Amino acid sequence: MKNIYLLCIFSLFISFAFSQAKDKPRKGEGVHTSRKQHDRTETKNNVNTTGKKGVQPLFGKDYKNYEIIDNTLAGACFFLVSGHGGPDPGAIAKVDGHNLHEHEYAYDIVLRLARNLLQHGATVHIIIQNPKVGIRDDKYLSRNNNQTCGGKTIPLSQLTRLKQQTNEINRLSFKSKAKYQRAIFIHLDSRSKKKQLDVFFYYQNMKQNKTKSLRLAKTMQQTFRKFYDKHQPNRGFSGTVSTRPLYVLRNTTPVSVFLELANMQNANDQQRYILESNRQALANWICAGFIKDYQSTSR
Repeated sequence: MKNIYLLCIFSLFISFAFSQAKDKPRKGEGVHTSRKQHDRTETKNNVNTTGKKGVQPLFGKDYKNYEIIDNTLAGACFFLVSGHGGPDPGAIAKVDGHNLHEHEYAYDIVLRLARNLLQHGATVHIIIQNPKVGIRDDKYLSRNNNQTCGGKTIPLSQLTRLKQQTNEINRLSFKSKAKYQRAIFIHLDSRSKKKQLDVFFYYQNMKQNKTKSLRLAKTMQQTFRKFYDKHQPNRGFSGTVSTRPLYVLRNTTPVSVFLELANMQNANDQQRYILESNRQALANWICAGFIKDYQSTSR
């Protein structure tokens, strides 16, 4: 009887040790890995990666190193697109003798947003890339037309350019196993110099995405309003949510939103994107909107 009892104890010990061994992460799991194409960084939503450090060369020498501060967005996958690029600089404004190009500012904000999302454990795909230009803290960002999309040269034709963007997003989306996938298109508008604008949030009107896209756009709007009320209590916020039949919104598979962040020609709006601190604030607020949407989504 004593021998049987000892045999049972030994069996239980072996079983427990085996189960513990199975639960250990395999080599490489839970580590943020910079791909050769530098187009994404991955984390698994079942692994705590807080405190892990990552490197993304696209952010430039001063910002390429980052640390994961929490796993708030673990399991979420984002596709970030800065408007225009390559042969198309987008809208152009002139300030203090400097030509300001829409794409340069949209790209800087996208890089800042990507870094924020990575710090919260997300998977991030930067669709338009320029390895020669990272995050910049200057007011006047000089034009650099070395951008590529999916490693390919950006074409001159607008329709071909837009197809290239959506095809790249849809290709990466198809490969992703993430249940929560969101795409965002960042632009700056160009209107009369007298027309001061708040941020516009456009959502998809396609049947399969409309509900989630509208909710994301409204969440972004509410997030911006909250931060403006906090930092500029008497300012108010008139940013609107609406839909437009934009090619990228009609042809992108993941749930998407399209943001117009400012009127490049308006002197007051120019402070929103010329000042480095304001570009970072825009990235922070967009990131906060994504976090709120992710947390409220049943996955």
